[in-house]
Amino acid sequence: MKNPHDIIVRPVLTEKAYEGIGDKRYIFEVPVTATKTEIKLAVETVFADDGVKVDKVNTVRTLGKIKRQGLHQGRRPEVKKAYVTLKKDSKPIKFFEGMDA
Repeated sequence: MKNPHDIIVRPVLTEKAYEGIGDKRYIFEVPVTATKTEIKLAVETVFADDGVKVDKVNTVRTLGKIKRQGLHQGRRPEVKKAYVTLKKDSKPIKFFEGMDA
């Protein structure tokens, strides 16, 4: 198995992400090659001290935007986000406490 800290790249901290914290729904940026089961195990392993139990994982892949400068053009990197929903009896993640609106 891969290292769980390599699967969870960083949390996504946006207005939409803050709205989901009260419902125990968190958004993380993950590698494009990560699967849903790997993401679930990684979240449960990294936040095991908090007593986190994952209910479901939804993923979204977005293509990078095409950027141009003069005659040269390139593409920004592709990003994959994981929407992780915790079980009702699970404790919330301590890192996100106090951030919900």
